[in-house]
Amino acid sequence: MASSFSCSERTKLTWMLALLLILVMMLRVDGQSGFLSVDCGWTDSAGSTYNDSATGLPYDSDGKFMEGGLSSKISAEFIADAGNEQQKTLRSFPDGKRNCYTLPSAIGKKFLLRAMFSYGNYDGLNRSMDGSPFIFGLHIGVNFWETVNLTNLDPSLTLWKEVLTMAPANLLSFCLINLGSGTPFVSSLELRPLGDAMYPFLSTYVSVSYLRRFRFGDAAEYITRYPVDNYDRFWEGWSFSFNTYPWISLNTSRPVNRLNSIDVFQVPEVILQKATTLDTNYSFMEVSVEVGSNLDIRGMELLPIFHFTEIAGDIPNRTFNVYSADELLFQDVSLSPMRVESMYPTNRFLTNRFLSGSNTTSFMLRKVPGSKLPPLINALEVYSIVRTDNLTTSSEDVNYMKEVKKHYNLGRNWNGDPCSPREYTWEGLTCDYSNGNQNPRIVRVNMSTSKLRGVLAISFFMMASLENLDLSHNNLTGTIPNYELKSLKVLNLSYNQLDGPIPNSIVQRFQAGLLDLRLEGNPICSKGKYMYCSNTKNSKHVMLTAVIVPVVLVSLLVVLGVLWKVCQKGKIK
Repeated sequence: MASSFSCSERTKLTWMLALLLILVMMLRVDGQSGFLSVDCGWTDSAGSTYNDSATGLPYDSDGKFMEGGLSSKISAEFIADAGNEQQKTLRSFPDGKRNCYTLPSAIGKKFLLRAMFSYGNYDGLNRSMDGSPFIFGLHIGVNFWETVNLTNLDPSLTLWKEVLTMAPANLLSFCLINLGSGTPFVSSLELRPLGDAMYPFLSTYVSVSYLRRFRFGDAAEYITRYPVDNYDRFWEGWSFSFNTYPWISLNTSRPVNRLNSIDVFQVPEVILQKATTLDTNYSFMEVSVEVGSNLDIRGMELLPIFHFTEIAGDIPNRTFNVYSADELLFQDVSLSPMRVESMYPTNRFLTNRFLSGSNTTSFMLRKVPGSKLPPLINALEVYSIVRTDNLTTSSEDVNYMKEVKKHYNLGRNWNGDPCSPREYTWEGLTCDYSNGNQNPRIVRVNMSTSKLRGVLAISFFMMASLENLDLSHNNLTGTIPNYELKSLKVLNLSYNQLDGPIPNSIVQRFQAGLLDLRLEGNPICSKGKYMYCSNTKNSKHVMLTAVIVPVVLVSLLVVLGVLWKVCQKGKIK
């Protein structure tokens, strides 16, 4: 029996609209799927996530992103006034010089990383107000990002730091550095993926640190963020500081025309539909940017990004110049109606732009002769450069060492990058930096007397750059893996519990003089007398003695013989 089925045009249209709606919803979900929000120090036996009451975004506990540290809650006197759940808990790191969070990312992908710090006198020491410095450092990956200075800061306040960066690998490290002036801590971490074309100046060598980000015109709230901004950037309301004459707020409901080829900042439309200008009797506006009294501005290089959209009418007469200090940045800025224009100094950063004795810089917008209308501005972002010149350790070496750590369940403070920066190299590792612009390689591992138990980890033999491996005085059992050694020159496995045959590949390298093998103190050496079963250093000493002593004796005999002949000749005469 056969049947036929036909769709009416209305049915087809209904299905098409339904599919389109599903596609839009999928795109919407995918747009948020890369968000990672971490509530540091938060633990809850009922689950590991919760939805933030303000944004609806899910927050995870931080246990799977770091090791060590102490979970704490802020003091009870500040709990009630906390703006969100993330401010109530934190994780501090009293031990170690460097402690890192490892966050999932994607190599070459651009991200916004935001860290928030709510002290809240969690330790009862009132450290931020006791008069002594309370400062610790931050690293993004293997590069110094910024310091967190909480000295003389009200403990009820929350400080936040943001960096825009390009991930060098599929994992992104955020590290807290103990500078000896207070215990590092963090309250929350938020990782937000950016569009590939956004912030085109970002590279593997250049990141930028947030200083201020303003929206102009009227704003209902001091901070505008997600879901208004799809990338969850924080926009501070300028009108909260300047909302009186001669400042004038403009707004429109008309859609903003974006040119996708040049709109690389994706400022939310609701922000571009509002602006701040001046009464027509005024010719210039000065935008002062204070970056915080606790920031070190010495040598700071700035990058301002101006966002303009003409919303006053279709035939405006508005042309202006933009200055930083006395330097003309942009000349004869004339905007097209309802079209976004974003401007920033290309291929350079601004230096020495802070007013003497202050942490304030300013930008001036001045109308040019002939312009009937004064300047206007919709949004402004100000960043400082973060040099990311340090290279990460070879990814192969990093993966192998992490496998070793997991294999032996090591309690060492091995987090962050093993070799970079140099002053934070993992304990027991020696790295080679001689290749200049290439990633550092691990050339020596010394884990002697480290209470290692179990079989010998294969990962050691997979490291192409490893030259010296010392695992002596542990409790390693089983046999030596039969892997072809790549560059290993010294293999010290003495005083363990290793047994079984030694692989031919290792024996051959030893016999050829390419490998210094040490196995004394293992059961394997009770089955025969082998050169590698004696103390290598003592063997060398005995060998040298065996060679040197005869030479010295022969030399003495020769000298005595010569003297005897000389004496005999003297007697004959």
